[in-house]
Amino acid sequence: MSTHSGITADHLKSVITERLQAQHVEIEDLSAGCGQMFEVIIVSPIFEGKRLLARHRIVNEALKEEISKVHAFTQKSFTPEEWEKKKSE
Repeated sequence: MSTHSGITADHLKSVITERLQAQHVEIEDLSAGCGQMFEVIIVSPIFEGKRLLARHRIVNEALKEEISKVHAFTQKSFTPEEWEKKKSE
């Protein structure tokens, strides 16, 4: 049985950018390339006015199919304003 999920960082980045109107996406494949563990940073205006749990639900719903194929998916979501502030810290 193959341990490769078929999900790549490039595919995830494309899907996140399209479905979540992301202005910035960073993806780290923590599984040494087999596509089983991803850590992502998503910067999108759709997170404006939303608390952390609501943001995670939006991401989980938008990426339901992709997340179901991997072992671990960790996300950090920021509004563009929050991201600019974080970068300047």
